[in-house]
Amino acid sequence: MEIKSIEWLDGRVRWLNTLKIPWEEEYVETADYERVAVAIETMEIRGAPAIGVAAAFGVALAAYHSNAETVEDLRRDVEEAVERLARTRPTAVNLFWALKRMRDLLSSDWPTADELREAIVNEAIRIYEEDVRTNKAIGEVGKEVIEDGDTVLTHCNTGALATAGYGTALGVIRSAWREGKKIKVIATETRPVLQGARLTVWELVKEGIPVTLITDNMVGYVMSKGLANKVILHADSIILMGQVVNKLGKMG
Repeated sequence: MEIKSIEWLDGRVRWLNTLKIPWEEEYVETADYERVAVAIETMEIRGAPAIGVAAAFGVALAAYHSNAETVEDLRRDVEEAVERLARTRPTAVNLFWALKRMRDLLSSDWPTADELREAIVNEAIRIYEEDVRTNKAIGEVGKEVIEDGDTVLTHCNTGALATAGYGTALGVIRSAWREGKKIKVIATETRPVLQGARLTVWELVKEGIPVTLITDNMVGYVMSKGLANKVILHADSIILMGQVVNKLGKMG
């Protein structure tokens, strides 16, 4: 099934509150970019791609609901939103990448405020659509490394809930399953926020993919006993030379 983690609804943003999963599927809807900023800060919206999309949508809300009648006044309102959203997660690369794309629109010459407003909204939607397409492309390429009968170990949450939809590392597993490969997944709990136990397991159960939850300190045992034969993880950053940047739990 398709999980709608975040979406634009004609001047409103709607997202699935990841803090409530798996106990409750609560959708939050707002027309206020400040509420989006709070959602990023409190991890209602989490995961690098999802944060970037949410920030773009937040800027779009500011433009859409601004009462500005001139281009200059609209620029001022949008800049205020960009600055507020930039303070939400100072280490989030996707956040600043998305905000830069939105801010770059302000430097162009626009005949009217309405044209600038429309361009900002369209750019936010474009960022959202690009992320979904990219995730599905990752899944299509990555599924080739998974074979029928594999047991795949994964950590944290890299699925639809961490992105605009479908997922990155978990999207690879999803694509392999949808192709008909009979696979199993072992997911770690991912302390202290339990993204694996709460979110990854929830997504896999929704998809019908067999999953076993383990504690974080069981990984060594699972690997030593050959209980998993593939490991699929995400990275916070991968540079052109091939080096991977990630948190200690995944790189240690």
